[in-house]
Amino acid sequence: MSEQPLPREIRCVLVPVGNLRLLLPNATVAEVITFAAPEPVAGAPEWLLGRIAWRGWRVPLVSFTKLAGAEEGDAELSVRVAVLKALGDNPDVPFVAVVTQGFPRLTTLNAELIIPTHDGKPLPQGVKAQVLVRDDIAVIPDLEGIEHEVTELLRQAG
Repeated sequence: MSEQPLPREIRCVLVPVGNLRLLLPNATVAEVITFAAPEPVAGAPEWLLGRIAWRGWRVPLVSFTKLAGAEEGDAELSVRVAVLKALGDNPDVPFVAVVTQGFPRLTTLNAELIIPTHDGKPLPQGVKAQVLVRDDIAVIPDLEGIEHEVTELLRQAG
């Protein structure tokens, strides 16, 4: 079998979370929904807000700003939830939701348009990389690490 060449362009979304923008592949976002109060998870850290009901699933809801220690942003903006497809193979956690402010913005990117901006300081929890995308500073979240932590927290909570 021959290897498929990598695509030259990738459809991505910039998801506003507080004063940050998460950069994600478009295929990762299952749906953007209205915020609903989550069901709490016993003993969870502040960033794991609880679980929300979505299409028959109880999806863990994460506050990325609390996880990464970032500013919450403008409280006047409408709060929404981006339901993300989990990257891990855990059938118990096929989705993870993230609180957003406003709607994700679709963009098409290639390698030349994503410029690493990391200054050597340790990255915040939940962040895999900081990048410049055109004129926006964005973070690439560590979705696998977040999923792993969420899975462990839910297992411990029972």
